[in-house]
Amino acid sequence: MAQLWGGRFTKETDQLVYNFNASILFDQKFYKQDIQGSIAHVCMLGKQGILTKEEMQAIVKCLHEIEQDVESGKLEITNEYEDIHSFVEANLIDRLGDTGKKLHTGRSRNDQVALDMRLYTRLEVLYTDELLEELLETILKIMEENTETIMPGFTHLQKAQPITLAHHMGAYFEMFKRDRSRLYDIFKRMNYCPLGSGALAGTTYPLDRDYTAKLMGFYGPTLNSMDGVSDRDYLIEFLSALSTIMMHLSRFSEEIIIWNSNEYKFVEIDDSYSTGSSIMPQKKNPDIAELVRGKTGRVYGALVSLLTTMKGIPLAYNKDMQEDKELSFDAIDTAKGCLALFQGMLATMKFNKEQMRKSANHGFTNATDAADYLVNHGVPFRDAHGIVGRIVLYCLDKKIAIDDMSLEELKAISPVFEADIYDAISMETCVNKRLTIGAPGKEAMEKVIALEKEYLKENHDKDWFELDEQILL
Repeated sequence: MAQLWGGRFTKETDQLVYNFNASILFDQKFYKQDIQGSIAHVCMLGKQGILTKEEMQAIVKCLHEIEQDVESGKLEITNEYEDIHSFVEANLIDRLGDTGKKLHTGRSRNDQVALDMRLYTRLEVLYTDELLEELLETILKIMEENTETIMPGFTHLQKAQPITLAHHMGAYFEMFKRDRSRLYDIFKRMNYCPLGSGALAGTTYPLDRDYTAKLMGFYGPTLNSMDGVSDRDYLIEFLSALSTIMMHLSRFSEEIIIWNSNEYKFVEIDDSYSTGSSIMPQKKNPDIAELVRGKTGRVYGALVSLLTTMKGIPLAYNKDMQEDKELSFDAIDTAKGCLALFQGMLATMKFNKEQMRKSANHGFTNATDAADYLVNHGVPFRDAHGIVGRIVLYCLDKKIAIDDMSLEELKAISPVFEADIYDAISMETCVNKRLTIGAPGKEAMEKVIALEKEYLKENHDKDWFELDEQILL
């Protein structure tokens, strides 16, 4: 058992206790972050004269070699080590002897693991943002191509008013755009370095925490050592943001599942993102959308789990906090996988534009516009509402759309109707006369699309932080 402690103890740890306590099976996921943090720490120790220049250079060189050996498969991370920190330090000592033992000077495993988790999470925030950007680009492309693709808009899952596919997609663009802004806010709050906090009360060594923070691209050091080792707010915030992203993906997936049904036939999912039935040869199932919808609860579970873990922990570090990793790693990987697959499914999906328009036309989505026509001809709104209600009943009985009624039939219900009613309630008129910003009219949508294009341009390859790569290399 390779451990970073033991001098105080006279008996070996029971194997079951050791296994229960160990975290190597999951925290090996951030071996890169552990090595990166160690390199920054050693560079600072050298700068401060706590290590000699030769000692610093030897340790940094060896840490890079350990990283390369792990990546090439030459060095295997095994469960003989308690955690990733033990693995890195033990291998360093094996290769450098007493010089390797100086790595941990002025550092505790508490601030070390706090740093590793923060570095790992910071990187995952960036990766998630990149996936959201790709999804937004796909959505915007659909919007640009479908400013005249008429479809029904729904409330209560009932056809309400005619909109365009561009307008419908634009709603999801706004959702995922807000998700990106949440990630950026989280990054700004979390990007402070806990290394140098020690176990909880700092250290007597003359550390330069500002320098260490600068090397790793942090804005600066955390300002309270107890909070530095016990803070997981940033991870809770990230899991919350991932839960919101998954909620948005789930809503979108639900609509695609409905649109893919035989009753709607609004979309056809590409074969590469569909599956069949083992018994029913006619089936083409929207499994990716269903799995995204199902995996949403998995991400929610990680958030609730961490909130529950943290709610009763006194300051400062407690072993409970080791539970921040497994479910968080799973939630992060799940959300990223769902974003990537959903984007691919959406990019290859075909839209049945004719069916969408037909559905809008036969769903009385222009009923509100018929009422507005009467109001514009002097009929009080409440009376107009009742008149159009009777028209809808008439059409339901005849199994026709409002547009299919003759002028004589319309006049029999209200003499106010004239021949211009047909233009007033055409799908194109119903959509395109709505010109206020945020509405589905073509002119309004083109303005929004231009704004969204500018947003993507301004937020592409944003420099969220600066890493002093020259020193770390």
